Amino acid sequence: MTEARPELRRMRISDPQVMRALAHPARIAIMEYLNSREGGGTATECAEVAGLSPSATSYHLRALAKFGLVEQAPSRGDARERVWRASSPSVLVDAGREADPEARAAEQALVEAHAVRAMERTRDWMRRAGDEPPEWYDVALFNDTLLLLTAEELAELNDAVLALLRPYLPRRRTDPPPDARSVAVQYRAVPLA
Repeated sequence: MTEARPELRRMRISDPQVMRALAHPARIAIMEYLNSREGGGTATECAEVAGLSPSATSYHLRALAKFGLVEQAPSRGDARERVWRASSPSVLVDAGREADPEARAAEQALVEAHAVRAMERTRDWMRRAGDEPPEWYDVALFNDTLLLLTAEELAELNDAVLALLRPYLPRRRTDPPPDARSVAVQYRAVPLA
């Protein structure tokens, strides 16, 4: 049985060293996995999603723990098994408007690593889309829309979209339907020059 955890606030990251630590593809996969599971996961479980050996994954987990991004979770009953969980359910990366070049470069590297992961998921979908059941093929969506907004309207839109997504987060769904699947939703709203 897993120990109930109080809802944690979003962790804000502005330290370039922490951003660089997070910019590794395996660490992104590990963080995503741990953030999606209330009970956390072991190095072996994380290794499957990161595509690494359990020992290499343990190294990455220790590095993430060094920066306070993951922590040990309560045991699942086997004292030999080390369970890890994300320290916070979500992370906000923000070098800040007045960031020095090192912080700005670290933030950019992290954003680019996430963009690469999103593009890999899109390419993976396109490769296998024809083999998917019709009910999934028909609801996959690619949308690129240009809007005309004020900064205040964009803030309101962001809040509304995130509110729509929140009930479907894996950690919030206590009893998802049996046919539920993980779905990657990439939402970006960036002002154009």
